[in-house]
Amino acid sequence: MFYLAQTGIDNVIGSGATTAKSIAEAWDKQWLDLLQSNNSFYGALTNLGIFFAVGTLLFFMFQWLKDLIYSDYSRPISALIWPFIIVLLLTNTGTGSALSNLTLGVRNLLNTVNQQIITTADANKIYQQALNMSTGEEIAGSLLRPCGSLLGEQQTQCLVKASEKASLLWQEYRNLYGNQIWIDRLETKVTQIAYSPGAVSESTFNALLGSTMQTIIKNFFISLQYAFQNLIEATMLLVAALGPLAVGGSLLPVAGKPIFAWLTGFLCLGISKISFNIIAIITAAVIVNGPGQNANTDPDLMWFMIFLGLLAPIVSLVIAGAGGFAIFNAISYTGALVRDRV
Repeated sequence: MFYLAQTGIDNVIGSGATTAKSIAEAWDKQWLDLLQSNNSFYGALTNLGIFFAVGTLLFFMFQWLKDLIYSDYSRPISALIWPFIIVLLLTNTGTGSALSNLTLGVRNLLNTVNQQIITTADANKIYQQALNMSTGEEIAGSLLRPCGSLLGEQQTQCLVKASEKASLLWQEYRNLYGNQIWIDRLETKVTQIAYSPGAVSESTFNALLGSTMQTIIKNFFISLQYAFQNLIEATMLLVAALGPLAVGGSLLPVAGKPIFAWLTGFLCLGISKISFNIIAIITAAVIVNGPGQNANTDPDLMWFMIFLGLLAPIVSLVIAGAGGFAIFNAISYTGALVRDRV
């Protein structure tokens, strides 16, 4: 029983320590294996992109000759830049194409910005602390819950043993975050229930015990936010893999180049990841510096789990969509401006 309790404490603390940094690092090898090794998957997509480029070159040359005949020379000459750009991006340099190196560089830049946000002002520690503030009471309740069905001396002994096991949790929290008011508050509640049950009302006792369903719901939302962060990483990798197809189709004589849409989608996902972490860190700071420092409050932090697991991903995607629209317009306008000036 003691081993199971200690394992549960370690698992919850460990889950609280999981951050966007560890998730990104776990995906690093996949990015390198896909973009910088001579694997058949990305190589096949690059070859397909080259095939698209050759096919669309016919349409490009037809439009180029038409402009050359019916227009002045400035537009046809500036349009010749595109074939050179596409050849340069799809050329294999031995450690991947120029496009793969560029894609990996943009991803590393986005991750660098993301990590600077996370490491600013101990944000990573605040985020962990807010998670453990919400789950700490659930762990204590899970230790005390079996005692609820007992009576008399058996219940008293069960509560004392549960309090002793919970003391391991409080010590672990203090090792991580130092002396915090919210840790003292939780410890006091459990100690009063274990050693002075008469001084605690039945409603307070039942509230601390909580329910198995509430614990399951909180764990579900914690898993949901980790799933969202991994989904962003997987989607960015998928978009990166489709880069050669977007580049290969960019010789089509259309206003919106596929490479612009591809680059916009890639940057949108990076903005979404950064936005989620900013929202999570700001909200965590509000909890830690607000109710976490008030000994007289007993907050229900279920809203924080719902916010992280459901609402924050939605908000970050909306922000990324709006930002992506602005980026696409800016890139398209810049491309048109450069084409007219060259």
